[in-house]
Amino acid sequence: MHKPVVRFVAVIDLGKTNSKVALVDTLECVEITVIKQPAAVSSESLYPSLDHHAIEVFVIDALQALSSTHSIDAITVTTHGATAALLTESGQLAMPVMDYEFTDIDQLRDEYEQHRPSFAETGSPSLPGGLNIGAQLFWQQRNHARRFEQCSTVLTWPQYWVHRLTGQQHNDVTSLGCHTDLYKPNQQQYSSLVIDQKWLARMPPTRHSGQLSATITEVFANDSGLSPTIPVFTGIHDSNASLVPHLITHTAPFSVVSTGTWFITMAIGGNNTQLDEHRDTLINVNARGESVPSARFMGGRERDLLQVTEPASEKAMAKLLDCADTAAMLMPSVVADTGPYPNATHQWLGTNAETDSSIKVCAVTLYLALMTHECLLLIGADGPTFIEGPLAQDQQFAQILAAVSKRPVFISESETGTTIGAAMLISPPAKPPNYTRVVVDAAKRDKLDHYARRWKQQLAKHTT
Repeated sequence: MHKPVVRFVAVIDLGKTNSKVALVDTLECVEITVIKQPAAVSSESLYPSLDHHAIEVFVIDALQALSSTHSIDAITVTTHGATAALLTESGQLAMPVMDYEFTDIDQLRDEYEQHRPSFAETGSPSLPGGLNIGAQLFWQQRNHARRFEQCSTVLTWPQYWVHRLTGQQHNDVTSLGCHTDLYKPNQQQYSSLVIDQKWLARMPPTRHSGQLSATITEVFANDSGLSPTIPVFTGIHDSNASLVPHLITHTAPFSVVSTGTWFITMAIGGNNTQLDEHRDTLINVNARGESVPSARFMGGRERDLLQVTEPASEKAMAKLLDCADTAAMLMPSVVADTGPYPNATHQWLGTNAETDSSIKVCAVTLYLALMTHECLLLIGADGPTFIEGPLAQDQQFAQILAAVSKRPVFISESETGTTIGAAMLISPPAKPPNYTRVVVDAAKRDKLDHYARRWKQQLAKHTT
């Protein structure tokens, strides 16, 4: 089947924090409108799980709303990683869709570690809770064996929604390549864990993101009021969706920072470096099926936990930086067991962070940018850096990263970089997305350099 020419793509974008449906004009490479609501999680089940019923109601309502004012030529899906849907032969859920933050999985951690493949095989580090899908399946099989036996198909999260729309069953390589333990990115095949645990029969064929799947089913057309001729395309892991515009329009080397619940850094054509599996580095698989050195930390979640909801102001940042050697600073890690310093416990240093809210916002912004820089160093990033997602709109964050990295930094003008990338897989734009280069004046750059050097000195003490 050949891709039809499409202009208006509805992108179902399911993040860990928010569920969104955006209508993208692929000709102009812009989002026409975005509808969103908080992500739905249920605790009334075998274990904490994603509320697929609530998500489906939201998706249908959002598509109806979009189609009432705009034409929809195609649909695709992008979602967060570390999530799998287990289906029965009839295509219904055999078990609830596990929330990857479910910590009881770690009760079987020692046993699971005896079975999981090496980092060299999968590029997937050992992560806590359910952040490795293999650990989820291992726990489900041992704790709910009868229900697990009813599972005939394991679908990655984007492909579950493609299945709901089309009835088709296949997995996308970007989600399989996102620290699942289930995939060998260099060989582009399922891992030894899948073979050893006898899960291979449950694994459907793989596809690259952006391939045509099918048109929507008659049932979904009736439920949503959409035309049954609308095609649906293979979905993509959200951070890899953020990478797509750059793969299409930029020449290596460059790096991309995808900001959201997770801050994920990805290097294309960077410096050769040995990834450290104990510092939350990993191999991602991009939309072309290629391996991408990556590192991450839970920046958006840390920002939420610290109750920072607004960007830092220029005035407050200048006030903090003028404090020189007594300026407030935050040491990692606010969310334990993740990021480049997984064993460190966060700590406030300096003055005013806990009594002056504007100073606290600045210190958190500095922390997020400095941690992002640490991640970029871990993956050998080179060339310009492009910031995607919510923090792309934060000028202070971008300026700090530009100052400390001493490389060009560009910010996306899109509200949701993931949706643009997912849509571009279906229909490349007539013109590339708009990015603005970050400018930092010399005086501020010197102050940021001084702050960064002090932060690194304190970091060395803090993590020793």
